[in-house]
Amino acid sequence: MLVRKLWLCLLVAILAGCGQPSSRYQLTQDMGPGGVVDLSHVEEPVPALTSPGRRGNKSPYTVLGNSYEVMASGRGYVEEGVASWYGKKFHGYQTSNGEIYNMYRFTAAHKSLPLPIYARVTNQANGRQVIVRINDRGPFHGGRLIDLSYAAAKKLGFLANGTAHVKVETYPFADTVLSEQRLAGQPASGPTGQQVGGQGEQYTGATHSGSVYFLQVGAFANESAARRTVRQLDTLVDAPVFLQAVDGGSIHRVRIGPFEQYQTATQVQRTLKSGSYPDTVLLSKP
Repeated sequence: MLVRKLWLCLLVAILAGCGQPSSRYQLTQDMGPGGVVDLSHVEEPVPALTSPGRRGNKSPYTVLGNSYEVMASGRGYVEEGVASWYGKKFHGYQTSNGEIYNMYRFTAAHKSLPLPIYARVTNQANGRQVIVRINDRGPFHGGRLIDLSYAAAKKLGFLANGTAHVKVETYPFADTVLSEQRLAGQPASGPTGQQVGGQGEQYTGATHSGSVYFLQVGAFANESAARRTVRQLDTLVDAPVFLQAVDGGSIHRVRIGPFEQYQTATQVQRTLKSGSYPDTVLLSKP
């Protein structure tokens, strides 16, 4: 009797398996969740320096007959290309590095960056930005650069279009990392050639326990222009805005802060950079 029951269970399992798709995924087509999803409570990950994990970094590896190399380091990586997104079909399954894919979190897939790694993705069409944790491999078709989670694509505003032209920058981001000269207390030039350093100061783009954070919106030779910028910012941000004269009063720096929380500082930075202040730099002072 027991043997008969075991054979019956085995037969049911086989028949059930025949009705399943050959893929490891239950869905044959990808899609987003049904209805409108409120993601306003979901926070972006706080970027940090990472080391390649034990899984997901085999190099070279082959997918669909094509071979791909994994970069030894993703530091300083900046590239523009087409982004797509993936959702419900892959929700709840393991990513390439062993984490579980959650379409409601800010993650992404990339073919060659070491896993895991943090990146900032900018939608070139509307200026929206999102920080993602890259923990998966792909996309492997259509000449696409990066595959974003449903949540990340929603934040960048291209769910309906399906794809967007984006800029991908790995952490630490170029506009938040000051040069070694500046760490040594020497003045250095910012992205637009403005002097942003000062004798005796030590700032870095990295985060430290116990650090405070400042935003530098610009450095001006013209004091009137600097004061005008201070007045404009006073109406835009809910944080102290101040003017600092350096180099004998020849340079006037406009800064905001201090911020005790890194996430608050970066949120304000993203808002300013997407508006009239694209050269806003994040500074961390131990």
